[in-house]
Amino acid sequence: MESPEKVDVNRASAEELETALFGIGRKRARAIVRRREELKGFSSLDDLLHIKGITGHLLERNCELLLCHTSKPSTDTSTQGLSSSSNSSFSDGALDEEGGVHDGWEEGENEEMDEREQEDLSDTVEGIEDDCGESYYYFVADKEWIDLVQEAQGRHLVQRVKPKMKRKSENGLDVRALSPGKKLCKGSEYSSFTVSAISVLQLALYVLSFLEPRDLLRAAQTCRYWRILAEDNLLWREKCREEVIEEPLYLRRRRMLSTGFMYSPWKSAFMRQHKIDTNWRSGEIKPPKVLKGHDDHVITCLQFSGNRILSGSDDNTLKVWSAITGECVQTLVGHTGGVWSSQMRGNIVISGSTDRTLKVWNAETGECIHTLYGHASTVRCMHLHGNKVVSGSRDATLRVWDIDTGRCLHTLLGHVAAVRCVQYDGKRVVSGAYDYTVKVWDPETEACVHTLQGHTNRVYSLQYDGVHIVSGSLDTSIRVWDAENGNCLHTLMGHQSLTSGMELKDNILVSGNADSTVKIWDIKTGQCLQTLQGPNKHQSAVTCLQFIQKFVVTSSDDGTVKLWDLKTGEFIRNLVALESGGSGGVVWRLRASKTKLICAVGSRNGTEETKLLVLDFDVDMK
Repeated sequence: MESPEKVDVNRASAEELETALFGIGRKRARAIVRRREELKGFSSLDDLLHIKGITGHLLERNCELLLCHTSKPSTDTSTQGLSSSSNSSFSDGALDEEGGVHDGWEEGENEEMDEREQEDLSDTVEGIEDDCGESYYYFVADKEWIDLVQEAQGRHLVQRVKPKMKRKSENGLDVRALSPGKKLCKGSEYSSFTVSAISVLQLALYVLSFLEPRDLLRAAQTCRYWRILAEDNLLWREKCREEVIEEPLYLRRRRMLSTGFMYSPWKSAFMRQHKIDTNWRSGEIKPPKVLKGHDDHVITCLQFSGNRILSGSDDNTLKVWSAITGECVQTLVGHTGGVWSSQMRGNIVISGSTDRTLKVWNAETGECIHTLYGHASTVRCMHLHGNKVVSGSRDATLRVWDIDTGRCLHTLLGHVAAVRCVQYDGKRVVSGAYDYTVKVWDPETEACVHTLQGHTNRVYSLQYDGVHIVSGSLDTSIRVWDAENGNCLHTLMGHQSLTSGMELKDNILVSGNADSTVKIWDIKTGQCLQTLQGPNKHQSAVTCLQFIQKFVVTSSDDGTVKLWDLKTGEFIRNLVALESGGSGGVVWRLRASKTKLICAVGSRNGTEETKLLVLDFDVDMK
């Protein structure tokens, strides 16, 4: 059988290519001819890989039908030398094709793709972007510079394409990456060079992973090659994870610098958080937004979610505020007694009152959706999870409610004194009461699974993470319990009075006490890591606290809000200092996000007007 006649890609017309080759078609054949004219002839068959729609698989299928006769100076010798070397490297001064020297990176010369081709590539990238992994920079010998990303889910996919930058290798060949969908042919002269370059790159990235972020930024300023490495997205992702920085929402919306260089979104997230931390630590404190309401009454509860603030008061009302504009969006009127507990999620608000009821509200419209009857005394605490809320009352009972229907699903009986605090994770209810006990409940069966005994006075505060229960009491101790078997793991001693507030994240517990101190504990070892005190400590009882990222924020009856370093325990500065502090001015409650701080302030003797203060530590990342 006669072998098929071969086609010379440097001489054949579009019609001949279309007729002779498998799977090429008219559009690809014309693209081959157009590209050939731009390059003034192909130097090898692998040049076809850089034409849109020509894949390695397609080229391999037709390799027995194709020839590439060229009148250009042959680069076979240099290419073979490159592919046979396993130690190829890039030098800052690399020879160009005429024997001159190029200083590293330069803007692409005669490498611009036409607008139509760029748009096509962009469309292809956007279509596959969601399936891709993170970006790496891989290098193979060829004509242009484009980034390549790692394989995703076993398929050859790319995330971004950048045709603007190139670098000359020592043998005169350009260094670039494969474009979307392109694979190397079997026996390609690029194969061993690719392995060598990737190995060098991985080693460089491994070394850079040990640098501090500040050193990475310095390395990026040395040259463009180091800048490419120092912008590696996975490298910065690990730096973000070390600092517990969440994945940026704009991860796939990378922005371009003026040079056409791709900016790592993880680095952008890291830099943004660094600037926000700097604002908290030492930035100018801008005049806060002042939200006035509730007349001269006490603000008894405070919630903050998204851009919505909720305040409850003993004036029988709740107010919904915009954290952006400072306007009172809604006043929720309907309770006939003071509001002492609340929860908020999205547009739903739940409140508990001395009138013995809970109410479910629409925060957007101000409408009362349900009034929940059942408790025989003040609803003092509650915790919302999903569409269920658990309420604790001074009547010594807890109730589980469906907030969609307003029905009481379960009543938990067992405490013999007022329930002061409650936590609920959807499976277990944990409650602390004035009967000195902590109880663990199965709400579906209404059974008390464990009664945790050991405190010698009233339990005022609770934290529960599904594994550990932490309880704070008027007996000055804090106890850490195993939620599964009810055993007391640690008794944390050191405070001198009532532990009024706590916050637990992972194994770190922060506790605030009426003795004016705040302590940081490791609940796994029972060790006190830091005591926030010293000459700048609070002068009166700590009323509220929260820890965010690297900081602890605390408020007090002395009229101040203080910022502390979580790791070292050092005082950083006062964020709020009321002029009436020490003479009646009080910060009752605070809530904080990564960028905002909300404080509920006032007094019991008329020296300070009741209001909310909103401080913003966000940064403009334009």
